[in-house]
Amino acid sequence: MTQPRPRLSQPKRTVSIIGTGSYLPEKILTNAELEKTVETSDEWITTRTGIRERRIAAEGETTSDLASKAALSAMENAGITADEIDLIIVATITPDMFFPSTACFVQTKIGAKHAACFDVSAACAGFLYALEIAQQFITSHTYDTILVIGAEKLSSIVDWTDRNTCVLFGDGAGAAVLRHRGGTHGVISTYMASDGGLSDILYIPGGGSRFPITKDNADQRLNCIKMNGKETYKHAVISMLDAANRALADANLKASDLACIIPHQANLRIIEAIADRMKVPMERFMINLDRYGNTSAGAVAIALDEANRTGRMKEGDYILLVVFGGGLTWASSVIQW
Repeated sequence: MTQPRPRLSQPKRTVSIIGTGSYLPEKILTNAELEKTVETSDEWITTRTGIRERRIAAEGETTSDLASKAALSAMENAGITADEIDLIIVATITPDMFFPSTACFVQTKIGAKHAACFDVSAACAGFLYALEIAQQFITSHTYDTILVIGAEKLSSIVDWTDRNTCVLFGDGAGAAVLRHRGGTHGVISTYMASDGGLSDILYIPGGGSRFPITKDNADQRLNCIKMNGKETYKHAVISMLDAANRALADANLKASDLACIIPHQANLRIIEAIADRMKVPMERFMINLDRYGNTSAGAVAIALDEANRTGRMKEGDYILLVVFGGGLTWASSVIQW
């Protein structure tokens, strides 16, 4: 059994992202292919969302499989071994099963036998929620090295007969390794918020204790995503803009100081509206939703890894991550790279 760590009477530590990784399934589902199964068109999807294709997990490929592959990529990027990981947090709304946690399955698959494990459920905001939780464990000297993963197999909860939602979502995972790194600020400020009174805008009604799936309701697709698109759009723009401004204010920075903004990858129109209100050119936003669609908790983590590996930010640059999801939940984080 792992011995408990003594709490050290030392000042809080800074927290940096020392490595990132991601994984996308091989199968590509294009808008043209969706035209064959639901009443939609490539033009309709592209003009309203910016999405052209998305990735779909293979048969038998689980959320923990996606998460583990992203984790191994992040570990390699960070230059760490599985034995160094103290804690694994997986943000997901598509766990392998209700319990054990998906993080426990990841632990076994990557060989991180010394790590504590748990999941976070905050929909599309989950990765940033997990990032903030991890930061608290490191600043308090509870843990030294934490693996944070956002992973989703949304194809398993999409109603493929609903053209308003099935065109939006895809599968994938992103991961980050967090650790104190002397001489850098790392995570400077974070902001999290929720409004449970608006939970009926974006949700899955069935499958839990309120509406268990039975033989009498199995045909009603209660375990699939339901969304009020107009209301989701409105609240996403307002909430993400507010979260971005709050995190920037806490960091004593302006939008013009940012080298890169990594938003939730749900809808290009939402990102354009935020860019317009922040008065930041679109060129400074990291966007990959055209290729992957909305991967919920995985989205900002996948985009972060892509931005890292393509040189969108260099050491010392300020970046902003900002997300919005069901709950409603939203969050932001300003990081010095």
